[in-house]
Amino acid sequence: MSEELPEIGEDRSLLLVDDDEAFIRRLAKAMEKRGFEVETAESVAAGMAIATARPPAYAVCDLRLEDGNGLDVVEAIREKRADSRIVVLTGYGAIATAVAAVKIGAVDYLSKPADARDITQALLAGDDELPPPPDNPMSADRVRWEHIQRVYELCDRNVSETARRLNMHRRTLQRILAKRSPR
Repeated sequence: MSEELPEIGEDRSLLLVDDDEAFIRRLAKAMEKRGFEVETAESVAAGMAIATARPPAYAVCDLRLEDGNGLDVVEAIREKRADSRIVVLTGYGAIATAVAAVKIGAVDYLSKPADARDITQALLAGDDELPPPPDNPMSADRVRWEHIQRVYELCDRNVSETARRLNMHRRTLQRILAKRSPR
């Protein structure tokens, strides 16, 4: 089932910021095939330099990079070019970071692994279009785990403070934090 996507526009510049070298190369090739003029950066510093020198019409930024937070690049692009369409990617999907990304100007937030089709759809979707419902929505256990992780991060990873705020026994919280995230 192929969906018609809107035209890219006159300015086809796309900045990809990710520290996974193999992923960024594959994505750059796929996006070039779709008509974008791609420029890549593998760090926050390189992404910031490109964002200030040549602010792109489109951008895809990884959230966690070796030298910092990809949201800094999003902010730099927004300061230079308010009409830029930016998608934030991350392997660490959490509701709190998705909200932060959208608040500072990202048009969408995708969890890795996201393919070039999903990214292109997010970049070119109209502002009034709602995204389709997820094929695999989060389970109730996953939503609970995400909430606990968010509060844990807000408490600067302090287990005792997090347990107090969640009205939960500290040892119970430690057991939950030691487990892998539910699907």
